[in-house]
Amino acid sequence: MTDKKSLRARLRRLRREHVNALPASMSALLFLRPPGAVAALAGEGSVVGLYHAISGEAPTRSYAKWFAENGRRIALPWFAAAGAPMQFRAWNDPFADEGLETGPYGALQPAADAEELFPDVAFVPLVGFTAEGQRLGQGGGHYDRWLGANPGVMALGLAWDCQKVDSLPAEPHDMPLRAVITPTRLYGDI
Repeated sequence: MTDKKSLRARLRRLRREHVNALPASMSALLFLRPPGAVAALAGEGSVVGLYHAISGEAPTRSYAKWFAENGRRIALPWFAAAGAPMQFRAWNDPFADEGLETGPYGALQPAADAEELFPDVAFVPLVGFTAEGQRLGQGGGHYDRWLGANPGVMALGLAWDCQKVDSLPAEPHDMPLRAVITPTRLYGDI
């Protein structure tokens, strides 16, 4: 098994190649709304934690719109500074980027004065995953620490099919996902 750094580099390259090869007409149809079983996990009135996708990541904008239109509050990760603990803050308008600013890691995040929220369900970005719910993240450990401190939150991944691997190097602090949603399949126990 390769080390995490090499594996991340390989999987990021595969993800980038996959996304670049998708026709615009097809990519516009992917991740439009959560599958019914996934939507049911975040009932009306719940808080849904999403991420603002960076280049190559499975997009979350359409999920954010669907959840907002169907009575859920949306929250995005927020960092006061690089190295600070991750929090979630309200994203009140997932139809626009107004009220968002570039965070210390380059992703858009809510402004510092946005309301802090505590997700019931959190969609987690990933570089790679296994069918059993192991996840290889970006390498900062932000989600693993946050999920470890919030064990009642259901963690779900969004990914492209090309990000699935047979196994991943695991460490004690790595937090598993309940399920991973790809354009073609739902992996996990839902």
